[in-house]
Amino acid sequence: MGPIVVWAHVAATLYLAGLVWCIQVVHYPLMDRVGAERFAGFHRRHSTRISLIVIPPMLVEAATALLLVVSVPTGVPRALPALGLGLLAIVWVSTFAVQVPLHSRLARGFDAAAHRRLVNSNWLRTTAWSLRAALAIAIAS
Repeated sequence: MGPIVVWAHVAATLYLAGLVWCIQVVHYPLMDRVGAERFAGFHRRHSTRISLIVIPPMLVEAATALLLVVSVPTGVPRALPALGLGLLAIVWVSTFAVQVPLHSRLARGFDAAAHRRLVNSNWLRTTAWSLRAALAIAIAS
C-alpha cells in the first residue's frame, strides 16, 4: 500500500481520536449546562456543525482502513490492519446503534437519562479510537 494511503489513515485516525477525547471530556459533559429552554436549538446547531468536521475524516478513515486490510503494507503484520478494522467496526456500530439514537432523543429536548447514557456509552468509542490511533502509528512506523 502506498504511503499516501498510510499517512491519510494516520492523519484521519489521529484527528478523530483527538476529537473524540475533546467531545468526551469537554463537550458531552457540559451539555447539561445549556438549560432546558435552549437545549433543542443548541443540539440542532451542535449536530449540524459536528457533522461537518466528523463525517469527512470518518469516511477517509474507513476507506483507508479497508485499503490497508486488502493490501497490507510491506513489513506490517497482517493482524494490525485487521485489528484496526475491527475496532473501527466497534466505533461505527456504537455510533449508529447507540450515539445517533441518543442524539435523536436529545434533539427533542434535554433528557437527563439520555445525556448520562450518551456520556457513559461514548467511552467505548473513545477507547476504540485511542487504540486505533496507536495501531495507525504502528502501521506507519
